[in-house]
Amino acid sequence: MHTWQNIQSMQAKEFTCGFCGRAVASDRGYFTAQSPQAFIYICPNCKCPSYFFDQEKIQVPRVTPGNEVRSVPDDVNALYREARKCVSIGASTAAVLACRKLLMSIAVAQGADAGTSFNSYVNYLAEKGFVPPNGRGWVDHIRNKGNEANHEILLMSQDDAEELILFSEMLLKFIYEFPARVPKQNA
Repeated sequence: MHTWQNIQSMQAKEFTCGFCGRAVASDRGYFTAQSPQAFIYICPNCKCPSYFFDQEKIQVPRVTPGNEVRSVPDDVNALYREARKCVSIGASTAAVLACRKLLMSIAVAQGADAGTSFNSYVNYLAEKGFVPPNGRGWVDHIRNKGNEANHEILLMSQDDAEELILFSEMLLKFIYEFPARVPKQNA
């Protein structure tokens, strides 16, 4: 068992906090003599701890990939945030599965019938114009990777998960955020 020592003043470390997402610098934290490569720094913004080890190459929690998207319905947004959080804790396969489920949730939120086949949700999004021009490849990639994660004994990589988060973010912006930014016409 490690005995962590509270050090009020350590060598300052700049990092992006995995909790609040802010770029910060901290000189407060903890280390242990049993593992000289392990440090805990306290975020000066949110006061949460970030753990660094392996010569500070690994951070836990990791920075959450992707960005917040505006004007997304709460249930759809909760699933998008869940996928992002999965990546930040190293749960890449779970993130890929959440992105797959996100496609289904978006389709139903846009009027598709619930309880149909997964392929019908993807087709609904494409046929009703919710997929941007040349964007069908993104949606199919999310579907295909999600199917691999769901139906095969295969773990997804962090790169797979981060790529699907990026595609999901773009789809959410296209469907929700960008249309909400258009000024309303006076009637």
